[in-house]
Amino acid sequence: MASKVKNKFYITTAIIYTNAAPHVGFALETVQADAIARFNRIKGKDVFFLTGSDEHGIKNQRAAKAAGKDPQIFVDENTALVKKMLKMLNISNDYYIRTTDKKNHYPTVQNIWKKLVESGDIYRKKYRGYYCSGCEAFIKESELVDGKCPNHNKKPEIVEEENYFFRLSKYQNQLIKIIESDEYQIIPVSRKNEILSFIKQGLEDVSFSRSIKSLQWGIPVPNDNEQIIYTWCDALTNYLSGIGYSSDKKIFEKYWPADIHLIGKDILKFHTAYWIAILLSAKIPLPKKLFVHGFITSKGRKMSKSLGNIIDPFEQIKKYGTDPVRFYLLKHIPSDSDGDYTDEAVINVINKELADDLGNLVYRILTLLDKYFDGKIPNKYEGEIAKRLSKSYKTIENNIENFKLNLALDEIWKLISELNKYLNEKEPWKIKKRDQLEKIMYELTEALRIISILIYPFIPNTSEKIRKQLGLDEKVLWKNLEWGKLEPKTKTKKEEILFKKFENKLKQGDNLITLDDLAKIDLRVAEIKEAEEIENSDKLIKIKIDIGEEEKQIVAGIKQHYKPEELIGKQIIVVNNLKPAKLRGIESNGMLLAAVENNNVVLLTVDKQIKNGAKVQ
Repeated sequence: MASKVKNKFYITTAIIYTNAAPHVGFALETVQADAIARFNRIKGKDVFFLTGSDEHGIKNQRAAKAAGKDPQIFVDENTALVKKMLKMLNISNDYYIRTTDKKNHYPTVQNIWKKLVESGDIYRKKYRGYYCSGCEAFIKESELVDGKCPNHNKKPEIVEEENYFFRLSKYQNQLIKIIESDEYQIIPVSRKNEILSFIKQGLEDVSFSRSIKSLQWGIPVPNDNEQIIYTWCDALTNYLSGIGYSSDKKIFEKYWPADIHLIGKDILKFHTAYWIAILLSAKIPLPKKLFVHGFITSKGRKMSKSLGNIIDPFEQIKKYGTDPVRFYLLKHIPSDSDGDYTDEAVINVINKELADDLGNLVYRILTLLDKYFDGKIPNKYEGEIAKRLSKSYKTIENNIENFKLNLALDEIWKLISELNKYLNEKEPWKIKKRDQLEKIMYELTEALRIISILIYPFIPNTSEKIRKQLGLDEKVLWKNLEWGKLEPKTKTKKEEILFKKFENKLKQGDNLITLDDLAKIDLRVAEIKEAEEIENSDKLIKIKIDIGEEEKQIVAGIKQHYKPEELIGKQIIVVNNLKPAKLRGIESNGMLLAAVENNNVVLLTVDKQIKNGAKVQ
């Protein structure tokens, strides 16, 4: 039964896999969801915001074994880190669901399984197929790229066993109709088209269990303790268990269906084909929307452990603060596509947009109030600023409602820039007429109050600091964007500037670097597998290297010092995390290290055979 509560808003993130500490990619998703949840709260809706952790499955089982720990202890530790990150990011989730929760989650998963059985959609058969432990899924041979999983760049395992299967193929035509009609709306449209193309190629039934011989860490299949319910049937059901499907019927009936699921693009298939088919089979109303964000890249490359370019969110928050990290993720990572994250970019954004544009504006206005009005709000006045601000409210609102959070912040920052321009042009410190000065200063302070509401979903701590300095203590509400809410004679409380500036430690022409700078360089051992000269070049050789979990191509200017055949088989040291570049139109993905003396180039090599991909400390 679908909820009859008109004012409710149920939002979820994907649940994070706990085989390792969380990285900044999950921070992006939870911050996006938090901004949307906060926006809907200040719009007056009854919001339920769910996030959590995916704690079963082969990856966790293997990771726990490698760490020499019991699986429950292992996932407890990583879940504690996820919760710590959420707290540090000021995430306002209402509940945190764990798939190891035996009170809420276990019974829901088993109840859903029974519904699938009742619909005739579960059957048992022997199966042999390609299994990617990274995806926790079987994948078709046609989906492989160069024999590897496109998401994890690893060769899948060949798995052969007898499992329970879900009749996904039964729902193919129904899924196409639901997605094409936007009954289940997928945003952006490019992801909708992507999944429709996938479904129309033909859906196969999917394995929904694993033998206990290969997977012990999970929820048993009802009435068959020799089989464990497979990850995606287990994990996706969190959206039901997290709002009381089996434990609190009243809460479930109030909030279901989900108004929006937020996910990363790598799990699109599971949240469209699998999830919707499960709900159809179980005869549960469908969620309304799915928003798919992209990946965070680091200097142009997707973050991965093998590349050594994972960004630690704890380190970033500790270094720059909660709101600056939130702000960068929300404004400078496009909401629905990939975006780059580097320390240099974050520092530039803090210094220019947060410190100069917003922080300096607040400080200057409150300083002028202290100087000319004893820190009190002057008499009300409505002029050109009021009109200019009001023109932007609908644009900002529409962008948030359409999950274009970066564009909403762009519009807010245009307003902030215009306020700075207005302050500089009016030069209130030069105005002698009291009534004229009052008008300008009321416009500026009232505009600050409105800005504090507009930025609240994105950088709530900063919003609250501004409101405190303006002497405001009422609840933040979108309806209070109406001009003239700031009451005359209200005493303001100017504090220290909102954002401190950061210096880039390595300046142009400076040969000194810090340990932090050095730690960003990812040096790896690689073996040269192929080498060939590049035509019409007297310096360049194209080299294919094996770097452990992947192969790369590097273009190196060593032709005058080495013949291609001399290079094959050498284990060298490469810089592994450089942005791809093109030399003579040929892409190069890294740089090799060499010593140079009197124009003689000698490659740095390894004196003992070592595993390709080993990290150079």
